[in-house]
Amino acid sequence: MVLGIDIGSSSSKAVIINAQLEILGKAVFNTGAGTQGPEKAVLAALREAGISREEIKFSVVTGYGRMTYDKADKQITEITCHARGAAHMVPSARTVIDIGGQDAKVIRLDKDGKVENFVMNEKCAAGTGRFLEVMARILDCSIGNLSSLSENASEEIIISNTCTVFAESEVISQLSSGAKRENVAQGAHKSVAKRVAGLGNRLGLTPDVVMTGGVALNKGVVAALEKEIGQKITVVENPQIVGAIGAALYALEMAS
Repeated sequence: MVLGIDIGSSSSKAVIINAQLEILGKAVFNTGAGTQGPEKAVLAALREAGISREEIKFSVVTGYGRMTYDKADKQITEITCHARGAAHMVPSARTVIDIGGQDAKVIRLDKDGKVENFVMNEKCAAGTGRFLEVMARILDCSIGNLSSLSENASEEIIISNTCTVFAESEVISQLSSGAKRENVAQGAHKSVAKRVAGLGNRLGLTPDVVMTGGVALNKGVVAALEKEIGQKITVVENPQIVGAIGAALYALEMAS
């Protein structure tokens, strides 16, 4: 049995698999790098698998906070691990869109599921989970309810600022002028979709397109992104743990 750990900026994920590629244990904690989140995720995955840490033959850590974690046997970049995990779950995948808490990545895969090229937005929170968190706070709803709120939108609202700080001021002004929360929520989803589609257009979006990361759980963003790129997007089960699955698959290779 091997362990894959993905430490993001806002969440920590852990996956345990066996030689038959079965997931024996998995966990997601909504605290990321610089917290106890990674260790909590590992312990929770071990509990679910019903094994001790000593039974883990090899472990790989990936993600934004991988350099801060010293209990794994190997560190591998999140680009490589997300590609591996997505290709394992959807063998026909040729493009992976991963939207995390602090960055967004678009990865192009070859026919063997290996990374061919990628683009990344890491200098600005626009087009990321952080942007959606800020919008949810302004709209006085949980990040989990942002999608359902947007489903009741009656007109399109444009959030023109790509900077999260200025977009926050813009949205507050729109709400003060009488804009409906539902319309603003939909506008926030469209803003993220436009930003990520721009990244994808620079790279080239080859089908099948697979979306990973916590934002993939937001149906409003997925729908807006499908509209922007003009393609169907496959969202895998448990999209948050795809990077950890990829890390675990590499751990299995290295353990043998």
